[in-house]
Amino acid sequence: MPLFYFSIALAIGASALYHFTAKITPANVNFTVSLLVTYALAFGFTLLTFVFFPVKHGLAAELKQLNWASVGLAVAIVGIEFGFLLVYRSGWNLGIAAVLVNAAAALLLLPAAVLIFKDRLSWVNVLGIFVCLAGLVLLNWKR
Repeated sequence: MPLFYFSIALAIGASALYHFTAKITPANVNFTVSLLVTYALAFGFTLLTFVFFPVKHGLAAELKQLNWASVGLAVAIVGIEFGFLLVYRSGWNLGIAAVLVNAAAALLLLPAAVLIFKDRLSWVNVLGIFVCLAGLVLLNWKR
């Protein structure tokens, strides 16, 4: 159970750090240079995680287990990075953009969650979906 709570706390903390640092990335820096440095450092940090999650059956055996999802994840990560750098450079507010994107993405994933992954929705979940939709409307309400 501790991993259950640690994992979500890590995701929340890392997401907050991500949005904060994306917002303060200098507007005059080239996107590609910024992301190149970011990914080089991320590669180094990832190598350090082998201390906590060692390869058990050899790197070649682990690489053979990968599928197209690694390519999809790479494309998604680059899209998220470029997207949020553009979002913040174009003037979006920090809290609004993050909430809007995450709520909209969750709603887009809903059909896949139910149809492909067989997630079940309770009436409370459905109510939450309507609250998300109302939140999206309120976030975009013109003052």
